Order: sequence, then structure tokens, then C-alpha cells
Amino acid sequence: MRKPRSETMASDPILPAAPVEDIDRMMEIMEAAFDPRWGEAWNRRQLSDALVTPSTHYLLCDVSGNCPGDRAAEQAGFLLSRAAPGEEELLLVAVRPEYRRRGHAAKLIERFFRDAAARGAEAVFLEMRENNPARKLYERSGFEPIGRRRGYYRESNGERLDALTFKRSLLTFL
Repeated sequence: MRKPRSETMASDPILPAAPVEDIDRMMEIMEAAFDPRWGEAWNRRQLSDALVTPSTHYLLCDVSGNCPGDRAAEQAGFLLSRAAPGEEELLLVAVRPEYRRRGHAAKLIERFFRDAAARGAEAVFLEMRENNPARKLYERSGFEPIGRRRGYYRESNGERLDALTFKRSLLTFL
């Protein structure tokens, strides 16, 4: 039986629901982290709606690189995922520009792997536009390309870009 939200908030670092303060933090990070020309940042309603479903999880990382982060400290980044039987999808990873290249995203992803495996995932997936500079980070984290959606993204000038799908096995964590 699932614990009431009030009982899980103090002990569970990755929560299936989010307090308003955490949604505020994630929105601030997302607004700073994502280039608006790609339209990848979610709006508050999208984020809030996702976080009320029990299969959605998030993880905050503070500026010192602690993942999960000290909730009283300034947050450098966050990760959002959605679980399905035997797998999870990495939906968003965002790090404030001033904290990039300090290992925060890698720490978020590594912690996500451990937590997803603990929740029963044998693999994790993600999808991104083909020119996303985070591709190198994902490949260093063990993600491998498995698919392509042709012309999925549209640039502001009308040019189309492919979406790439990646997979990472978690069997080493089980």
C-alpha cells in the first residue's frame, strides 16, 4: 500500500508528487536552462499535471552537487522521469547554465539509474532532437541510439530535425 504523501515527503528523495516549492524550483531551472527556440521547456500546468501521477518521479540536485539535494539550498538542476512496467523514460534533465560542466547532470542521471532500477526498471529510454548538445552526456552515461523519428522537431525557420531515441540497460544495477 502506498504511503500518504505527507509520510513519504520526509524520507523518500524521489517523490511521485511534488510540493509547490519544488515545482517553483523546477520551473525556474527549466526557464533558465532551455533555449526557447526549441520549445522543450514545459509550462507549469504540464509539469504539475505530470507530477500528480504516481508513475512520474523527479530528483533535485543542489548547487553543491548533492542528488538528492538539500531542499533548503539553492537547486542547480533536476530530472523528471515516468515509469512503466519494467522501464522508465527520462523526460527532462535541466541544469542552470551557471552550474553546467560541473557534473550535476551526470550525478542526476546516475542517481536516476539506481532509483529506476530499485523501482523495477530493467531499461531506461529517452528521446531528444538530433542536434541536442546533451547527446555526448547521454552517450557517456551508457545510452545507445535505437531509433529515429524523421522530421519530428521544427525549427523557427521551418526546417525539420529528427528525434533520436536512446536506451540504457539497467541490468547491471539489479
